[in-house]
Amino acid sequence: MRIHVIQTGTVAIKSVQPEGRGKGNPILNIVLDKNWTEPLPIFAFVIEHSEGLIVVDTGETSRVAEPGYFPWWHPYYRFGLQEWVQPEEEIGPQMRAIGLDPKDVRWVLLTHLHTDHAGGLAHFPKAEHLVSRSEYTYAKGTGGLFRGYPSNRWPRWFNPTLINMQPEPISSFPVSYPVTRAGDVRFVPTPGHTVGHLSVVVTTSEMTYFLAGDASYTQALMLSEKIDGVSPDRATARQTLERVHAFCRATPTAYLPSHDLDTPDRLANRKVAIASSTPTAVMVGAV
Repeated sequence: MRIHVIQTGTVAIKSVQPEGRGKGNPILNIVLDKNWTEPLPIFAFVIEHSEGLIVVDTGETSRVAEPGYFPWWHPYYRFGLQEWVQPEEEIGPQMRAIGLDPKDVRWVLLTHLHTDHAGGLAHFPKAEHLVSRSEYTYAKGTGGLFRGYPSNRWPRWFNPTLINMQPEPISSFPVSYPVTRAGDVRFVPTPGHTVGHLSVVVTTSEMTYFLAGDASYTQALMLSEKIDGVSPDRATARQTLERVHAFCRATPTAYLPSHDLDTPDRLANRKVAIASSTPTAVMVGAV
């Protein structure tokens, strides 16, 4: 296997979001926060696998620059999100630039359905899209739009395969879902950032790669088990971070969140997550 990391633009959010601080309504906390993170990368991944090309998240679309693309009435889009994406930065053109054709993608694995992870769906109309049943149910339709998912921007053909976890334990996770027949690419449940968030575990003969989506915004935040500021269920989020941390303690793992500046270096140099039992200094950032 070969894993490519592709940056589809940059994003900035309020500083209260990556590491939840304060109590009360998360959206109100974000609206009231006057501080922004630095612009941070929006990463997607492409896996060259013997069973077919696999994309993990689709990154963002350059259409975010269009007036009216996001609903004007939603406070998060008005006050909590800034994105910068050029057309050539979308995942389709970037795949072609490295000699891979989006038409050849067999599976698109979605960690969750926030805009910066599902904005590039239009590049993969022929692939099979996999997402957790609970995530899709929570995100679709008018209700999803109110919850901060731009479901009105999904392609009309978008009809994902809704998955349920199987009783197949992997390390600290009691259940998982094999994507490949070989079982070397599989989903594990990592709810917290969203109700149906998933992460993707890629196992090779040398080490394991944990494509974390937004299970945490950075590796440091995972190691210190810091719950983010938009989690709808803090107890569930805490349990997820404990399981991810335990996984990294038990298995030599390159931990690859979608907005961590160090993700490409960890992937290229096979740097494993160093388990920590003490608080770690963190870099604030990401969606």
